[in-house]
Amino acid sequence: MQRILILVAAAGSAAMMAGALGFQYIGEMPPCKMCYWQRYPHISAAGLGLLVLLLPGVTLPYLVPLAYLGALAALSTAGIGVYHSGVERGFWEGPTTCTSGPIGNLTPEQLMEQIMGAPLVRCDEIPWEMLGISMAGWNAVASLGLACIWIVAARSRT
Repeated sequence: MQRILILVAAAGSAAMMAGALGFQYIGEMPPCKMCYWQRYPHISAAGLGLLVLLLPGVTLPYLVPLAYLGALAALSTAGIGVYHSGVERGFWEGPTTCTSGPIGNLTPEQLMEQIMGAPLVRCDEIPWEMLGISMAGWNAVASLGLACIWIVAARSRT
């Protein structure tokens, strides 16, 4: 059962990556810097699942740390997703490399410099949402679910 749960959780991360790539290439929605940050833990989690799949002789004591690593990856991307959602909603500021700053006290030259230095895809804009939740928010929700599966796998003794 432990191996199956690990593979399900890893497949969930792989599906999240497939969805992200679908939005990027089919939906023509290029990712921002923080979107990329959310992808790295999913790639790691999917890689852990691939490792378990390719090494069928790995037994229970060795699967537990792998499952906890998967949970850590899922929790990492969930945390980044929550942070990104907060940036999108204006709850807090995001990295200056992918968000805009206040323009009230800027000279025309400084404003032009800020415009010209702005990234093409900003982290503080919501390109798509469903039920009032952005892609970053859905990533956080789904990743928390995946983290739960990883943790159940780690605690499973069969």
